[in-house]
Amino acid sequence: MKYIPMEQNLSNIRCGHCKALTPEYAKAAGVLAEKESNIKLAKVDATEESKLAEKFEVRGYPTLKFFKNGKDQEYTGGRTADTIVTWLEKKTGPPAKTLETAVDLKKFTEDNDIAIVGFYSDASSADAKVFLATADNMDDYPFAIVADEAVAKDNGVDSGIVLFKKFDEGKAVYEGEVSEEDLTKFIAGNALPLVVEFNQDTAQKIFSGEVKSHLLLFLSDSAEDFSAKVDIAKGIAKDHKGEMLFVTINTDEEDHKRIMEFFGMEEAELPSMRIIKLEEDMSKFKPDSTELSDANIRSFIKAYLDGSIKAHLMSEEVPEDWDKEAVKVLVGKNFEEVAMDTKKNVLVEFYAPW
Repeated sequence: MKYIPMEQNLSNIRCGHCKALTPEYAKAAGVLAEKESNIKLAKVDATEESKLAEKFEVRGYPTLKFFKNGKDQEYTGGRTADTIVTWLEKKTGPPAKTLETAVDLKKFTEDNDIAIVGFYSDASSADAKVFLATADNMDDYPFAIVADEAVAKDNGVDSGIVLFKKFDEGKAVYEGEVSEEDLTKFIAGNALPLVVEFNQDTAQKIFSGEVKSHLLLFLSDSAEDFSAKVDIAKGIAKDHKGEMLFVTINTDEEDHKRIMEFFGMEEAELPSMRIIKLEEDMSKFKPDSTELSDANIRSFIKAYLDGSIKAHLMSEEVPEDWDKEAVKVLVGKNFEEVAMDTKKNVLVEFYAPW
């Protein structure tokens, strides 16, 4: 039996954006130099220094490794200049900076697109310890502690956590009991705009973020109703912070045609939407209707979250003579009906055409 699979490697989507590391790496080096940091960035041509690459078990390119006190460790941060700098500073200093004054706080929030600040007069309190533990585990984001109660009140809290950001509403105040799990979810849900544009600068943050369920909106930036569609998405995204990431993909971009191919999407379908779940087994979901209305988007998300919609598999049409020969021909559209039939025993050969 022949089964036509649809899965392609995720790299087909983002390979073009991975090439952006070189300028981001150089930019990060420049930022560190301006700060007069003692952290140095270096590079090795592994094609010339093959023994060196082998020594440190380099398996693919580019690979980043961090050396501290002569010992190497894997780099686990992002691939943009700001995330590289933040990760390195976190690894070489305390998990959260101590800010003494309102002036220090102002500079900290101005220097970073995202800044998570804990307002605690007692850094040894239970909540402050959870805050610091979270800071220690989230290397891509800058954290700070402010002990001055007057500064806390000026920022809308007596004590607690505020995430400052240079987009959307400007800041988000954490509410509820403080736990590492909930605080991590809060940060993940607020560290990117409600609706993110997929591009060279955001690709790494989108793929490497804590939120693995993404609603992808395939839209033309030049369309008259583009802003209206994005506003609809923003309204829905507020209800799913930390649970689902909303991403727009500009279908006018030639590089983004690969993404459409990845989802088996035709130009005639546009504008459209899909959901992708970035777990070990990547799954894709297609709505019954691709209308980008508030009601239809919400219905699609609800079906995905409550598990009433099945993952979408691309497939060839079922051949008219699929059942003619002794060895039947299966494609995605008739595979489950035949192979998963509980009344039959079915031996399936999965093969490559060559």
